Amino acid sequence: MLNNQSFIPLLLSLIAGMSTLIGAFIVFFSKSQNKKLITFALSFSAGVMITVSFTDLFASAEETLTKHNGNLNGVLYTLLFLIIGAVMALLIDKFIPDNSPNIKGGKGNKLYRVGFVSMIALMIHNFPEGVATFVSGYENTTLGISIAIAIALHNIPEGISIAMPIYYSTQSKSKAFKYTLLSGLAEPIGALLAFLFLRPFINDIILAITFAIVAGIMLYISFAELIPTARQYGYSKIYVLSVFLGICIIPLSHIYVH
Repeated sequence: MLNNQSFIPLLLSLIAGMSTLIGAFIVFFSKSQNKKLITFALSFSAGVMITVSFTDLFASAEETLTKHNGNLNGVLYTLLFLIIGAVMALLIDKFIPDNSPNIKGGKGNKLYRVGFVSMIALMIHNFPEGVATFVSGYENTTLGISIAIAIALHNIPEGISIAMPIYYSTQSKSKAFKYTLLSGLAEPIGALLAFLFLRPFINDIILAITFAIVAGIMLYISFAELIPTARQYGYSKIYVLSVFLGICIIPLSHIYVH
């Protein structure tokens, strides 16, 4: 039954998920294709995804799996699921059509693929985050609020990583918001399913495996899609500074967890 104990964490997960749309608002300030802004957005997103993968997802998965399986097996299992995630991202990338409506080939098509694969990866990423927000908020409202704030701060730059390439490849703000919204909705959907069905089955092992797989997906996107595409535009200083800015944002967001 829906009561305050359940409603508050569901609301927190919705707020955290919808914060992804804040990142998409940057499209309103883009009247034309600005190559420097594209370089910044892609590089910044790569820094965010790489850091989230190693400081949050991989570290959390490794801690749980080593606790249950010992140091050696725990690390090996974490690496195995990381590789599985990277292979999944490779397969997703292979099955995305080379041509999409309203895209003028070349770099525009490449940008569309970057945005689409990022959306898929972040949907998978946001789903267990929604579960985690609900479970933590259900047990402890204060803890749930702290986690929701941290996730919301994570989600803003992640929204940029979807909206910017979609907008610049299609010149459609509505598509940029639609794709970003789909990614953000995975979070409250995860919380809702946790409330309705998953509570008896969720455990730390399942979450750890999911986190390791998502880390592999996000690392593949960063190294195979975001970084190569950003470097194509030739603004090397913007590229380097933006990657480091993305790397720095996530540790700063961790301040709000405590």
